[in-house]
Amino acid sequence: MEEILIKYVIGEATAAEEEQVSGWLKENKSNVQQFEHFRLIWETSKTLQTESILDEELSWQEFKAIVNEAQADAKPDLPAGKLEKQKKPVRWMQMAAVWVLIAGAALVWFTQYYQAKAELITLQSFDTVKTDTLADGSIITLNKNSVAVYPEKFTGNTREMKLLSGEAFFNVAHNREQPFIVHINDAAVRVVGTSFNIRNNKTKAEVIVETGIVEVSRKKVTIRLRPTEKVDIDYGTGKFKKGITKDTFYNYYRTKEFVALKTPLWRVVEVLNEVYKVDIQIPDQVLANRKLTTTLRLGSLDPILEVIAIAFNAHIVHEGDKIIIQ
Repeated sequence: MEEILIKYVIGEATAAEEEQVSGWLKENKSNVQQFEHFRLIWETSKTLQTESILDEELSWQEFKAIVNEAQADAKPDLPAGKLEKQKKPVRWMQMAAVWVLIAGAALVWFTQYYQAKAELITLQSFDTVKTDTLADGSIITLNKNSVAVYPEKFTGNTREMKLLSGEAFFNVAHNREQPFIVHINDAAVRVVGTSFNIRNNKTKAEVIVETGIVEVSRKKVTIRLRPTEKVDIDYGTGKFKKGITKDTFYNYYRTKEFVALKTPLWRVVEVLNEVYKVDIQIPDQVLANRKLTTTLRLGSLDPILEVIAIAFNAHIVHEGDKIIIQ
C-alpha cells in the first residue's frame, strides 16, 4: 500500500490505484492519518533542493532492459525491444520519490520530535493533592509528593505519559483506536478506557484496577487485571505478585475518607501508619484481628484514634514515638 500511496501523492497513480486509495481511506481513521503523514512528507520534500547524479540515458537503457526481461518472462510471444522512451520513466520517478520521502521523513520526524519535547507538561503535587484533565479528556488525580509527565496534546497511535514517582488515580477517556499507556520505571500500564490507581517508587509499584481491564507489562511479562484485582511489582527481583484488593483505602486521597467494611483493625492501622507517617502498634493479636465497620474522615489523626478506641473499648497510649492501642 505504501508504494501505491507514493505514486498517488506524486501524481503517478492509475485510475484503479486512485480508487483503491479512496476505498482504503474510508476504512478507518488511522489510514487517513497515515495518508496525511505521507502527503506532509511529500509537501515538505518539495522544499529540498536536490541534484540528480543519474546518467539519464544509461538509466533509461537499464530501465528498458528490466521491462523487456519482465515482458519476455510473462509473455514469451511478445518481441523485446519495443519499448519507446517516455518523458518521465515511472520507475525512476518512484525511486527518486522514495529517496525524497526518506529525506523528508527525517526532517519531519526531527522537527516533530523536538516540538513534542517542548510541549511536555510536568505535574508535581508537593504537599497537596492535585487533579488535572488531559487533552483527551482523561482525568488524573495526583496524591501528595508525586510527579507525572504528559504531553500537552496526544499524537500518534497511543496516548502515553509517565508517573515518575508517587501515587495517582487515572480515569481514562475511552478510545479503542488510541490506547492509554502509563510508564512507571521500566514497566508499562496499558488501557483503552478504565480507571485504576498506581503507586510507584524506586523499589516497587502497585497497580489496582477499579473499572475495566488493565494490562501491566515489564520486560517479557504481561499481567491482565480486572476490577478489584491488583499486582505488585518488585523492581529488584523482577517478580509480579497478583492478588485481590479487599478494601478501597487506596482512594482515601480522592474521597478524603477511609471506608472500613468489616476490615481487620491491623489493616486499618497499617494504612494509618503509611498515610500519617506514624508508628501505631497493637500488641494484642486478638484485638488486632477484630473487625471494624465505619467511615473515618481524613484529617487530624487524634479523632480517628478516638473513634477506634470507642469502637473497641480500647485505650490509646503514647510512648515516645509509638502509639499503642490496647
